[in-house]
Amino acid sequence: MKDLIEAFGRVAIASVADAVDKVCGHRGYMDTPIKPRINDRRICGPAATVLEAATDEFVPPQHALDLIDEAEPGSVIVISIAGGEPDVAVWGGLMTAGAVANGHVGAVLDGGVRDLTEIRRDYGFPVYARDVSPGTTLGRFKTVASQVPVKVAGVMVHPGDLIVGDVDGVVVVPRSRAAEVLAMAQEIDERELEQAKLIIAERSLRKGLAKYGRI
Repeated sequence: MKDLIEAFGRVAIASVADAVDKVCGHRGYMDTPIKPRINDRRICGPAATVLEAATDEFVPPQHALDLIDEAEPGSVIVISIAGGEPDVAVWGGLMTAGAVANGHVGAVLDGGVRDLTEIRRDYGFPVYARDVSPGTTLGRFKTVASQVPVKVAGVMVHPGDLIVGDVDGVVVVPRSRAAEVLAMAQEIDERELEQAKLIIAERSLRKGLAKYGRI
């Protein structure tokens, strides 16, 4: 798995998205509001998932807190929210401290993040989120499960699926097809490099498209 993750870290996100389309027959990229909110650091690692649901109880996000301590180092913490108003922060400075302490590589949130100044200053930990909000989940959401399939920004995420993200967006690679997706993404990268060289050499976009048939 380590070699696979390292290899995914070297291919373009767009190529990964295209490869998921072709290999898996469905979309793997998340909705565009999911953006890097702390820095431009790339993330690549297996998903450790949390499901939150609307509530009026004032309870801590226990499943998320436990998972941060219990997930394998190198995980991407993925939090999904169901129902209610998503304009709240499901991640903040203390959760970031826990994630850094446990060797996780990033977080992907179908909600907001807060404590941006603290996270940027003290940790540089990459967080991809739907938005930024100072609002708490207390009295609005509670965690109901961890390490279960969740839907985030239009894409199903299963525990262990590979999460690959950078400034272009976030792509979910089904774990069972990861090797196939990687091979296809690498092939796409290589062909695009050759195509770009031809376009520059010939000073013609049309000639590059005619030979490689890709845009």
